[in-house]
Amino acid sequence: MELSESVQKGLQSLADATFFDMKTFSVFIEVAFRSLLSAHADRSVLDQPEFKRLDQKLLKHCHTAATTCILEGVKQNADKSTISACLEDVGFDAERTEVFYTTYQKCRSDLETLLSSLGRCPPHINDVSWRLEYCIKNGHVHKVNEPSYLISLNVENANNGGSSEDLHFSCTMEQLQDLVGKMKDAAKSLEKATQL
Repeated sequence: MELSESVQKGLQSLADATFFDMKTFSVFIEVAFRSLLSAHADRSVLDQPEFKRLDQKLLKHCHTAATTCILEGVKQNADKSTISACLEDVGFDAERTEVFYTTYQKCRSDLETLLSSLGRCPPHINDVSWRLEYCIKNGHVHKVNEPSYLISLNVENANNGGSSEDLHFSCTMEQLQDLVGKMKDAAKSLEKATQL
């Protein structure tokens, strides 16, 4: 699992026993997982009695690092060896790694469900209709004398249970030619990829 330098620094602080003793660490990990799974963002999630002596900036940095690590692990479907290696690289001892992984296993399926509900599938185009429009004057009473195309794409959105909607846009002849050229390039690339 690759994590940014900022996330690694936050996890290193979390691994440091001078900042987080084992009891504080255990509560912190529970809070980090709970904050990801709660339906509403709770600002008081870090207002635990165990965290009162900690610098708030450090606490927030560690929370961000821990939640990023958790989400990356779930996103990549990381197993115990991957998570252990990642955490040990930033200084976690075996006991802290075990606490983290136990909570990770307990919450993993809920986090997978959460991430899958956030997924974005691009809409599928069902139909295209177009209309040529000729603009003679604009709103400032200047002569324009340019054709433009009104394009309507009927798309099916998998994220909304297969509901259908129309996307409308207008473009000049040059913009439409550019769009058609790019679509042809995409079709050729897809054709080549399927032949391999």
